[in-house]
Formats: sequence, structure tokens, C-alpha cells
Amino acid sequence: MKKKNSSVKCQISNMRAGFTLLEMLLSLSAITLIAGIGVPVYQSFQNRNNLDIAATTVVQNMRRAQVLSHAVDGDTSWGVKAQSGSIVMFKGASYVARDADFDEVFEVPTNMTVSGIGEYVFTKFTGLPASVGTTTLMSVNNETRTITINAKGTIEY
Repeated sequence: MKKKNSSVKCQISNMRAGFTLLEMLLSLSAITLIAGIGVPVYQSFQNRNNLDIAATTVVQNMRRAQVLSHAVDGDTSWGVKAQSGSIVMFKGASYVARDADFDEVFEVPTNMTVSGIGEYVFTKFTGLPASVGTTTLMSVNNETRTITINAKGTIEY
């Protein structure tokens, strides 16, 4: 009996633990497949999230500029300029004639496009918009968010 047990021990100690090449290839294939499906889905969600954040930022800045104009903060009008790469809340009658010392700049992804009215200025005292219309933000996925402001200053998105 002792000899039999010792030979079994000897055979067990000679066996090596590890993975075969086939097991490694199957594991790598599964990881590649999961990543190939997951990365585009993640990018789509990220683009949609960036679009929602940009739309919310534009609307919040429009409302803030409207309140500052209504309160006659700085004895002038306030406005918002939405452009590719940034959203700027400014102090002045227009973006070109603004006081750049008071600019509040919010960065947005540069691959997002802005169409429609890109600049809104709110008149002092009343806080009513000088121009009315629609601004559309579009992501690389062709998803859009539309922001509309009417003559009374109501902002919808």
C-alpha cells in the first residue's frame, strides 16, 4: 500500500496547474466581444449626457441673465451667447459690445453644433428678450435639444 500511495503522490506532484492556450483565446475573445459592444453604447450615452448638460447650461444662463437684466445689475443689459465649444453669459447690449471682465464662460464639447439664434440679450428693467426664437444644439449622433424663448421671456426646452 505504501508503494501505491507514493506513486500516486509522485504523479500528482508532476502535474502542473495553469491555463491552456485554448482557454486563454476564449477568454480574450469574450473580453473583446464585450468591449466591442460596450464602448459604442457608452459613447452614445456620453454624447447624450453632454447634450443634456449643454442645453441645461444654456437655459440656466438665459434665466440668470434675464434676472440680472430685470434687476438692472450693473445698470445694463445681460445676455447669453451659445457657440461651438462654449456658452458665455455676458454683460452688455451685445456680445461684441460686452464688458469682457464680467464674462462667465462654460465649456461644452467642441463636436456639438449650435444653430438658430446663438445670442440672446435681455433688456434692462423689463428683462424681456431683445430677440425671440429657437436655438438648437446637435450632437455627433444627430440628437438635438431645442430651446425656445418667446416675447414674454418664457424659456422652454
